[in-house]
Amino acid sequence: MSNVIQLNARRTLARPLAGPAALVAGFADHRRSVDDVFWLKENAELLNILECTGQTLEPAALEPHHALYQEIEKRLEFFPQYYRFLLSLCLDLEDLGLGGAKGEASAHWVAAQGLPEAELSDLQRAEARRLLSRRGVVLRSDDGALTERLHRFISRSATFALPNKKAAYELTHIVFYLSEYGRKNPELPPQALISLEYAGILAYLEQNADLLAEICVAMRYAGATPSTIWEDWVLNAARAFTVLDRPNEAAQDDYHEYLVCGWAARVAGARAFEGPLAVGPSAFYREPAFAGPLRTISECIFRMGAGRSGDWGVMAPRVTAALGQKGHDILAEAVSSSSHFDSFFAGFARAARMQVAV
Repeated sequence: MSNVIQLNARRTLARPLAGPAALVAGFADHRRSVDDVFWLKENAELLNILECTGQTLEPAALEPHHALYQEIEKRLEFFPQYYRFLLSLCLDLEDLGLGGAKGEASAHWVAAQGLPEAELSDLQRAEARRLLSRRGVVLRSDDGALTERLHRFISRSATFALPNKKAAYELTHIVFYLSEYGRKNPELPPQALISLEYAGILAYLEQNADLLAEICVAMRYAGATPSTIWEDWVLNAARAFTVLDRPNEAAQDDYHEYLVCGWAARVAGARAFEGPLAVGPSAFYREPAFAGPLRTISECIFRMGAGRSGDWGVMAPRVTAALGQKGHDILAEAVSSSSHFDSFFAGFARAARMQVAV
């Protein structure tokens, strides 16, 4: 049996739980074991999205996490390699309404142990800094140049004019951390906003709802307004999920896309996470969407060799001729979705030639 969850729908099911409480119970008890690192990842993502979209829950709704919260110190001590997941869960449980005050002591312990100093990535250090700051704790290293390095990375827009999902997700997460998930102005350099536009164009051309949802959220947290074409498409995706009562399928489902599309809907002022779910295991699926013309466009341009140009006006007829009607329509929407499409394409075309000495 399947149930389609819609943003504005409420249904009556056998023994349902409503909205966020249903998601908390389902993710905590019916998808993975608490000893699985992917359990930590999934539950940390869910609680973070609920917390940063202003949800509050009754303590009873958070009861599935009571045992974890009670032993959070033991888990931090024994699994310090997962401190970001564990600290995030602890802080979000408190802020969502569980009660308790272990978060501050845990944040001080993490800082005293120097765990953020063990991070190789500036992105992970930024996440750690944001987590500790939620309880007024400052990184022991107090790296004053961290924000400058993050700004430098996200301001190199050429990076985001090329298909590179890792870089694109790092871009969105940097905006999340600098904005404290929408709580403050991240004061992004103007070029960083163009980077978000470029990443959004690519995500739309690929029809990647997961990535585009994060980009829409990041833009709103940065004080910008996403293209209505992008946001409407993400909202439609959010309405199209089916929840199936299928044990042991959690590892292959579309839970992350479900969460971030609902997150984007909430940030845009729409309703999400309100449909009731039956108690028990749930797997989240969306019907496969059209793959998008990104790969076809890229292959078309590559085959042009020395004949390719970074001028979209010159290239448009040659590119569109390689596409079917659906791909043509998506490309036309991508072009109209951003005033930066021409400069995006100049980078995407990779028309510059290397000068090789002989």
